[in-house]
Order: sequence, then structure tokens, then C-alpha cells
Amino acid sequence: MVITMTIVSQKTMDKLKAIGLNLYERKLYAALLARGTSTAGELSEMAVVPRSRSYDVLESLAEKGFVIIKNAKPLQYVAVAPAEALERAKNKMKTDLQEAMERIEEFKESDALSELQKLHSAGVSLVDAADMSGSLKGRHSIHQQLGTMLKAADSNIDILTSENGLKELNSKHADLIKAALDKGVNVRVAAPITSANKSDAEALRALGSGIAIKDASKANVPTTRMFVVNGNASILGLTDDVKTHPTQDVAFWSASEHFSQNFAKPTFDLIWEKLNRKESPEK
Repeated sequence: MVITMTIVSQKTMDKLKAIGLNLYERKLYAALLARGTSTAGELSEMAVVPRSRSYDVLESLAEKGFVIIKNAKPLQYVAVAPAEALERAKNKMKTDLQEAMERIEEFKESDALSELQKLHSAGVSLVDAADMSGSLKGRHSIHQQLGTMLKAADSNIDILTSENGLKELNSKHADLIKAALDKGVNVRVAAPITSANKSDAEALRALGSGIAIKDASKANVPTTRMFVVNGNASILGLTDDVKTHPTQDVAFWSASEHFSQNFAKPTFDLIWEKLNRKESPEK
């Protein structure tokens, strides 16, 4: 009998998954909550989890703050009350994140980073430009790559985006755009400007005199997402960012100068020229 499937709803099991518990962890924790205290053997039978795995999984739950291990023969496991378990898990995540960030900062200051940078530079020099491209899955990955491109901007940034894309550009990349403007980079942004994102457009305009933002809804132009930086790196959105869940968002990225100079940038220039012809008081 699968106790966890009968006493815990699938919605609750999904919530446990969302905070980082894998399938076996979810099953064993739910079973242990129903028992209060139990052995690994009893729990593995209740939760239908292989006994050989139950010990490691219960130890993992203890590390995460959901279970207490009692020193007894055989070992006994005690369920931590859900509210307390969540608080413990949150505190552990904070501690782990802080420690990981400190290790990353230490790495950045070490000779190891220079060594890896040299390897990367040598490797890139051997790669054909056509191979410097690929798909980006998930909006987080898209924004990460865009952030990398914006950091490298030294001449121009051209952005065609959607209504929601303009909001995300402001909320996620305003600091990088400001840094680029401070370096003298020219920034052009074309996007539909509505009551929902007008404040974002104004906030971006306020970053500096080197940014020009045009309302793409004033002319019949595509409302897709396209980013071109320095005329040699591009990102093209392949999905509708409103209809597509962020985890399923897909884009094409290329560091091919040929692609950027002969397709992406000329396409943006044509759209920009059309918007210039339809110029309105909204600049």
C-alpha cells in the first residue's frame, strides 16, 4: 500500500518537489510525517522506496532539516514538523548559497581564473565562427547570455523586443545598459510601448542620453525579440514570450559576425528606419 499517495495530495507532493525534494525524499518524508517516528525499513515499505536507498535518502532529509536521526539500534527517524522543517531548509539554503558565493569570489581572485581564461582564449581562437552558436532553453538562460553580451558591449546595442520584453529589459538589465552608456555605447530599443510598460521605457530613457527608444506599435513591424551587440553577437527569440512558460522559452544565439552583419543588424536597421518614417511625439 502506497501510504504517501493516499494521505498526501499530488499538489502537496508537487510543492515539495518545487522546494528541492526529489521523489524518494518526498515519499519518505510524507510517510514519516504519518508515523512520527519510524525505522528505514518500515518507511521504505510504506513509501514504496527501495530499502537500499532509504538510508541515504533519509540522511539527505536530515541534512536538509526535515528529519532528525536518533541513535538507536536500528536507527530511528523522527519527522520535523512541516513549518519548522521549512524554516530549517530555508536557513540551510541561505547558508549554502552564502558559502558558495564566497567560494566563487575566492576563485575569481585566484590564479586559477587566469589559467582558465587563457585556456578559453586559446580554444576560442581555434573554433570556427559558425560553431559559436546554439539554442538557449529557458528565459533565465536567455537573460544570462544577454547579460554576458551587454557586458562586452563597446560600440552599439540594438534591441527589438516585446511589450513584456521591455519590462524585463528594465528590471533585469538596466544596470548593464547604464554601464554600457557610461562607456559611450549607443543603444537603440524598439518595442511596443503601452500603459503596462510605459514606466519601464521612461526608466530606461533616464539612464543616459545615448539611448533611443521607439514605440514599435506605431508601425507594422515584428514584435519578436532580437538583440544585436557590437554588430557581432546576436540573440533571436524563437517563441512568444507571453504564451510560452519561462522554462520553455527558446532563443537562438550566435557569435558569428557574418550572421550579425548580414542578417541581424540589417534587419534591425530596416525596422529602425521604418519607425523613423513613422516618427511620433513618442521618442
